Amino acid sequence: MFNDKKHIFFDLDHTIWDFDKNAEETLHELYFKYKFDSLFNIATSDQFIETYTINNHRVWDLYHHGKIDKATLRYLRFADTFTQLGVDPKEFPVDFEEEYLAVCPTKTNLFPHAHETLSYLKNKYSLHLISNGFKEACEKKLENSKLAPYFETIVISEIVGINKPDPRIFEHALQNGQAQPEQAVMIGDNLDADIRGAQNAGIEAIFFNPLQVDKPGDVTYMINDLKELQVLF
Repeated sequence: MFNDKKHIFFDLDHTIWDFDKNAEETLHELYFKYKFDSLFNIATSDQFIETYTINNHRVWDLYHHGKIDKATLRYLRFADTFTQLGVDPKEFPVDFEEEYLAVCPTKTNLFPHAHETLSYLKNKYSLHLISNGFKEACEKKLENSKLAPYFETIVISEIVGINKPDPRIFEHALQNGQAQPEQAVMIGDNLDADIRGAQNAGIEAIFFNPLQVDKPGDVTYMINDLKELQVLF
């Protein structure tokens, strides 16, 4: 199906590196270390993690579109969680976030068949990465999860100064990877940032959809498991 392609560009978080699972593990550990069970008067970490996850997805969407900056993103995701759980955000311990930022990128939960599929594809194509994540965190994730060797080029939006879905970051990634748009395909979980962003840059895209949400009409290709790429390619 993609025999004419030579270059495959991947998103990182929520596509290869299981952000939500790694964040959940980290937040669960820190919830009790910082005695949030007493602070919120909630014995388990479930509600805190669920509320944080919703807020984190929301503020990242704002960040993708340049509506907030890095510092605001990091503040809001926890401040809003505190507010929604009935605690003044001023009670949020600064050390908690610093430890979260240090620990979470060391987690190594990937989506099923990630290494197997990347190894398969690397034997046939040039693989590249485009991430809207932050430089230090991305580099730690790639190193700790042993993902870096798969990719010939790695583009991190914080370094480039442009976020997906802006077509310019895809154009930069193509140039960086010495690829033409018609030779490339983008794989990612975010319909706006990854799929439509790539399409607007003239790149075909595959929607990675592990949550199995309904496929929008403007999405041509969709997979629910990374292993499906071994059939498509």
